[in-house]
Amino acid sequence: MHKLLMLLCWLCGSMMAEAQQQHARGVVSGAVLDSVSQSPIQGVRVSIESDTVTAKTNQYGLFRIDVPAGSTLLVFEHPGYATKTVPLNHYDRMLIELSPTAKNPGNDADIAKAKARARFAHSSNPNYGNVGMGVAAFFDETYGKLFENKFVDAVKNDHSSFALDVDRAAYSNMRRFVKLREHIPVDAVRIEELVNYFHYSYPAPKGDSTFVLYSHYTDCPWTPKHNLLEIAVRAKQIETDSLPASNLVFLIDISGSMGTANKLPLLQAAFRVLVNNLRPRDRVAIVAYAGAPGLVLPCTPGNEKEKILNAIDYLSAGGATAGEAAIKMAYQIAEENFIPNGNNRVIMATDGDFNVGQTSDQDMEDLILQKKESGVLLTCLGFGMKDYKDSKLETLSSKGNGNFAYIDDMEEANKVFAREFGSTLFTVARDVRAEITFNPKRVKAYRLIGYENKVLKEDNSNGEKIVGGIVGSGNCVVALYEIVPEEPDGEGLLATTRISYRTEQDTTLRTLTKAIGEPLEIFAAAPDDFRFAASVALFGMLVKKSGYKGEGTINMVSNIAKRSLGPDKGGYRAEFLKLIKLVRKNTTWLK
Repeated sequence: MHKLLMLLCWLCGSMMAEAQQQHARGVVSGAVLDSVSQSPIQGVRVSIESDTVTAKTNQYGLFRIDVPAGSTLLVFEHPGYATKTVPLNHYDRMLIELSPTAKNPGNDADIAKAKARARFAHSSNPNYGNVGMGVAAFFDETYGKLFENKFVDAVKNDHSSFALDVDRAAYSNMRRFVKLREHIPVDAVRIEELVNYFHYSYPAPKGDSTFVLYSHYTDCPWTPKHNLLEIAVRAKQIETDSLPASNLVFLIDISGSMGTANKLPLLQAAFRVLVNNLRPRDRVAIVAYAGAPGLVLPCTPGNEKEKILNAIDYLSAGGATAGEAAIKMAYQIAEENFIPNGNNRVIMATDGDFNVGQTSDQDMEDLILQKKESGVLLTCLGFGMKDYKDSKLETLSSKGNGNFAYIDDMEEANKVFAREFGSTLFTVARDVRAEITFNPKRVKAYRLIGYENKVLKEDNSNGEKIVGGIVGSGNCVVALYEIVPEEPDGEGLLATTRISYRTEQDTTLRTLTKAIGEPLEIFAAAPDDFRFAASVALFGMLVKKSGYKGEGTINMVSNIAKRSLGPDKGGYRAEFLKLIKLVRKNTTWLK
């Protein structure tokens, strides 16, 4: 009898322990990518083998699922992909790749389909909601006022000078307006950022040179009596393995304004891409801020990805926005962990809607000019709509030796943090400025297209505020001038170009000079890169309703772009053609 009671007690205890074990739960999170296109896959059903618990990946391919203790396998299912069963490994965060079931999955058509699936499949995962994506309302966005550059008489002033950088935020922001069928604010269009969004195939400099210069001079398609001069500056490409160690501080806005799905959830997904590209010698700290800033993650080696991703994944939005205090804290941490000759950088991700402490654009400019002297660079990432403060982020990046991108979807996050990892985060030159001296015997007048807020005055009255920009590894910076030629055309050089800069390792001011003496070419026979850049510049003038668009039309933009696609690495030029079609359907934008 005693033994029977002991047996019953043991059985009851075992059953209770098993029941408790079944109800004890852990959480597994991760991301699912297409194995061919490396795009996130939305709508993947994630389930636990022999259990009823399921979840689905959201628009950014992310999932989070409760896992009963003792579970051993996760199953990933999607109609367009081969089902995959993956062992659980101590609830580690997962990065899963699924293979498309289409024939020849590596071809362009299948890659396009994979990307389409990733963007438009339905999601039901409650942990990363998509409610609010694509809301076509813009009530309180701010943009810095731009006044177009005018034609300058070359006899009165033969010298043009401007800061060179490769910000690209205006293009992806403009794309957001076009896709949502919204009118594009005129001041949101910074033409140089549209032109420099694209890849150009000009060869990199040889040997130890930091830059190489290229130029082309043709007739101007939108004003036949004028000509068009292109100056392209290509920076040296540093291989990823040779890039210096990084000391990064992620400065992440978690205020209440970041609570919509196209802000913090997209931000978290974007930073996952960056973290997956970190190397063991890199290190990361995370400062999150709402009403006050806080250190979410102390300085952590780049190979401790799970620890970094955990800190990112469990951020949530709420409260006011203390941008001033957060910037000061982020710079302080970056300075405390400074790597000599390394890549020391604050990466600020926000909608720019600061409302605690110093908040005006001028306040932010004064603050960042002080921090600039620390040797810590700044990358600004803009997110969201309605209350997006482009003017503030553009000010911060331009005054703080920084660069600026706008993340409108995961494709852009992959472009910025994966495909262009080196050029986004690693600077080869700073204080970069271009100085072009025109020959009045050949040039009657000239006009710089774009770069309005980067022009350096001859009397240096704004020189203290704008000394130059930064250029990243492998970047190609393109500038276009519309030229009124002197008649008859005189002799000698057309112009002389001088690029001045400092390298990251040396404060010495260096220069590179090129004499531009090319004869006038026919535009139609010019290289693809030149013609495509011209088509983007004309597009920018049209959507800005520029008074300098001449005879240019959206059909002219389309025709030039179609004939100058070239190799089109990444498919960005083809995407531009699709944007042109959308603009053509909404002709009121161009009136």
